[in-house]
Amino acid sequence: MTQENPHHARRWAVLTLLAIAQLMVVLDATIVNIALPSAQKALAFSNDNRQWIVTAYALAFGSLLLLGGRISDLFGRKWTFVIGLLGFAGASAVAGAAQSFGMLVGARAVQGAFGALLAPAALSLLTTTFTDPGERARAFGIYGGIAGAGASIGLLLGGVLTDALNWRYTMYVNLLFAGGAAIGALILLVNQRPAERPHFDIPGILTVSGGLFSLVYGFSHAQTTSWGNTTTIAFLAVAAALLAAFMAIERRAAHPLLPLRVIADRDRGASFLSVGISGAAVFAVFMFLTYFMQQNLGLSPVASGLAFLPLTATVVVSSMLSSTRLVPRFGPRPLVVAGMLLGAAGMLYLTGLGVHSSYAADILPSLLIMGVGFGMIFAPAFSHATLGVDDNDAGVASATVNATQQVGGSIGVALLSTVAASAVSSFIGGARPTPSLMAAATVHGYTTAFFWAAGIFALGAIVAGVLFRPGVQVLEPVEQPVLAH
Repeated sequence: MTQENPHHARRWAVLTLLAIAQLMVVLDATIVNIALPSAQKALAFSNDNRQWIVTAYALAFGSLLLLGGRISDLFGRKWTFVIGLLGFAGASAVAGAAQSFGMLVGARAVQGAFGALLAPAALSLLTTTFTDPGERARAFGIYGGIAGAGASIGLLLGGVLTDALNWRYTMYVNLLFAGGAAIGALILLVNQRPAERPHFDIPGILTVSGGLFSLVYGFSHAQTTSWGNTTTIAFLAVAAALLAAFMAIERRAAHPLLPLRVIADRDRGASFLSVGISGAAVFAVFMFLTYFMQQNLGLSPVASGLAFLPLTATVVVSSMLSSTRLVPRFGPRPLVVAGMLLGAAGMLYLTGLGVHSSYAADILPSLLIMGVGFGMIFAPAFSHATLGVDDNDAGVASATVNATQQVGGSIGVALLSTVAASAVSSFIGGARPTPSLMAAATVHGYTTAFFWAAGIFALGAIVAGVLFRPGVQVLEPVEQPVLAH
């Protein structure tokens, strides 16, 4: 017995509100970076503490995603989505009004927690709303484009708000996004939940949340200390132990938090890994290029954000073309592999940067190349990460792809920052640190990080080529369980 999709008639309006919510979650990871210097001056916190404004959000978001995904599966996606939006808005208001460092960090952590409710609910709503293959392709093309371009939009919006108003408005702007999306959700969405009483896998929740927290914290700590630091090693070891325990628990649990059937499918597993690997490499584009454009090219925060717009536009166009034209003909494997290779090519192009390089000749071509590549990765990977999954598992599958992106980004932050710092120290050696030497050493650090990022993309191409099935995966219609409203 099947039930008609209650969102079908208004599916494109639903896509609009889901896209707004996804944009808010993605850009919030970068919008605060532009505002950090102003926030630091206003609240008088140290350089050592500055990273916590970013890390607090990442820790809560990354560690609670699987729990948020399962909550949406068990209690209904509409109310999980609305509560996530309202909580995110409330935490943003507190962050914008923060009068101390502790208040700002606490609000950012609460933002991350509600984001962990919001993000998987949005993606699972998209998955269950669009079932026609052609329409699903267009919808995921738009969604994947936002996932790939949201970070650069965040940089631009952060620069505009900080320059025109002040840093607090990089938080207050979420009230517009979340408020509008919440009103749309109340009007457009129908709550659906399983007819059976929900069950929680408490051991699974504790082990995976603790494991992901330890993993993200360990990599963040490595960035500010070293890979050999005792605390870094301890947290990464605890993460490995807890995540191994989680997998063992899930194999035996009667009501698992993450049913292993979700990750056992080859295409879904390949999609999760592709999102995580590319997330680790993409970070280099935004962090190191932002520094280069502001410090070497002398661009303002707003101008730096504008400089990323060609990347943003190319990602959106590439995502749409990949989803609607190429994946239906060739399947995800050649697209994701080609996208990874284009990402590697763009990164290798950036290794040619020098102290006196220009934007038009030395940066813009790489942004266009990588924009095409990112669109070819994110749209097929997000779509196939949830393709064919049972409706009752859509939330946790969506949470898993979000979690791999978050963990991949954390690994990229730590690894590439450490690589860049080591390259700078090696370049200087024992020489006297003159301004010209320091400028050259800093750029050398950036280009070394870009070279490593190219290697990460190359690894991604190999993983995608090996794991994705060849050809087009056809999704056969399946009977879904009756849902209670």
